Amino acid sequence: MDEASKTITNEQLSEIIDLVKQIHGFDFSDYSKASFKRRVNRVLMVKKLDFHDLKHLLVNDQGFFQDFLEEVTVNVTEMFRDPAFFKALCHDVVPYLSTWQHIKIWSAGCSSGEEAYSLAILMNQSGLKNKSFIYGTDINTIVLKEAKKGIYSLRNVKSYAENYLLTGLKGSLTDNFTTLYDAATVHNELKTNTLFSVHNLISDTAFNEFQLICCRNVFIYFETALQERVLDLFYKSLSPHGFLCLGSKETIRSDKFKKKFKPVNVKENIYQKIES
Repeated sequence: MDEASKTITNEQLSEIIDLVKQIHGFDFSDYSKASFKRRVNRVLMVKKLDFHDLKHLLVNDQGFFQDFLEEVTVNVTEMFRDPAFFKALCHDVVPYLSTWQHIKIWSAGCSSGEEAYSLAILMNQSGLKNKSFIYGTDINTIVLKEAKKGIYSLRNVKSYAENYLLTGLKGSLTDNFTTLYDAATVHNELKTNTLFSVHNLISDTAFNEFQLICCRNVFIYFETALQERVLDLFYKSLSPHGFLCLGSKETIRSDKFKKKFKPVNVKENIYQKIES
């Protein structure tokens, strides 16, 4: 198979997007086309498929679709990613969170759970564990299974420990894990207040009222119209004066939503809901 047959045209990409929506109910039409096309082309290359093979498998093989979904959804994550963000969260947001009787946190697009557990550790360190609950959601059922287990390679945890040190939190990250051979498991006390479930930011509605929503490094893969739809979902999901955290390369650009969220920390993209 030559290299040209392993790549798709924009027209074929649109056909794949329509097919996936009709057959499986996942709508990628407002994803960044360039990013989505790169990922579909990677599936073709890795699986050694052409466009017609891909269509056939997407229609007839549910197992293949799960593999396809895992490839095209972004699963790059790590614990305490961007330590400066977590320092800002401790300084600018946690004192406000402590005034609520119950603290519900949503880690949206949580992938394999590293961010959700980072937030659980931060709440524990802040003395807020007993009144906080963290919801981690993603559209990818495979990575959610990993999140529920809370088992990570020891090599990765040692790497995450460097991030942790830079946050200024007490102790060591490994204090929150039980290690065995080359794996580390998150302590049960952190799992107790953490729930992982499937949620599609594109098509699903608000499912709770949250004091804090973290959706970091997800918006960069959405077109502007989809970003605004998801921002509307987050606005409806936040309690009065609740907080929204976006990724380091993301910001609220829409004039409509600049009137609904005020910046708390511009550098780290932390916002607070403005009541209308």
